[in-house]
Amino acid sequence: FVLFLSGGPTAALCYDRAAEQASVEWAMVDIYMGDERFVPADDPAANQRLVREHLVERVGDVGSFTPMATDGGDPDACAASYDAVLRALVHGPGIDLIHLGFGPDGHTASLFADAPSLEVTDAFAMATEDPSGRNPHARLSVTYPVIDSARTAVFTVIGTEKHEAIARLKDGADLPAGRVAAHQIRWLLDQAAF
Repeated sequence: FVLFLSGGPTAALCYDRAAEQASVEWAMVDIYMGDERFVPADDPAANQRLVREHLVERVGDVGSFTPMATDGGDPDACAASYDAVLRALVHGPGIDLIHLGFGPDGHTASLFADAPSLEVTDAFAMATEDPSGRNPHARLSVTYPVIDSARTAVFTVIGTEKHEAIARLKDGADLPAGRVAAHQIRWLLDQAAF
């Protein structure tokens, strides 16, 4: 089972719950990352650290965990390295599930409004930044071709700070999260976000 994960406080809650599920055969699950802040792997802001602490270390033996490398010094080179991994995966076994977050500005993964990454169709991973400056750190992110290849994409959204963006999305605003076109898409929202 090929699983892509994200970061953030909502994701941490989801992974805590997933780690409690005794019925999951984690040794059969290969985990990849949908995006990463360009910080060291052990940095508190690193998505891969969050995934390790809230899921991988808690369940023990997963099939594999393949984070995005951020120690190469060059974000573009690190993105190119992960791009090669993703191409083999997408053109091979494929992606069963990608877990996505939803920012108050409507971003998902590290696909931000007005960023060039929104229009990329020939790369599977790329270095990017938030043009608005609201989200710090250079980032690595999968692109829509990767997300859209997933059999299922699940968004988890909680909190009043997400309500306005959800309302805009429902009204048809062109937000990055609204461009996702995976085979199946599931939105899990709490009452405050809805």
